[in-house]
Amino acid sequence: MSRLIEIGGTRVLLFASTGPLLASPGDSNDFIGEAWSVSADLLAIPMERLGPDVLNLRTRVGGEIFQKFANYRLRCAIVGDISAALEGSGALRDFVRETNDGPALWFVPDVDQLRARLETETAA
Repeated sequence: MSRLIEIGGTRVLLFASTGPLLASPGDSNDFIGEAWSVSADLLAIPMERLGPDVLNLRTRVGGEIFQKFANYRLRCAIVGDISAALEGSGALRDFVRETNDGPALWFVPDVDQLRARLETETAA
């Protein structure tokens, strides 16, 4: 079950670790709809909910999904351990580093790290 929390003035929709996968750009509609239904600003999606091709940059699936979130002005945080995916792809490591420096998409190891980022952002 997803739950809405507020961190530093940001309404964060924490998705449950179980549920339908975010595996294609079409799947993102369900995540966007749920976020809109509670007026969330940021989607916190557990790594377990990502389909197998989302972090494979060659498929471009992740790029299409994350762009769709950005088009709808929804920020996104992928929450969990992505080290296995990072090991096999220098391009993914670069992508994660670049997105973590921006405001729209973050990869964080856990909700505590997300909380710290949002609180730091608010304090700045």
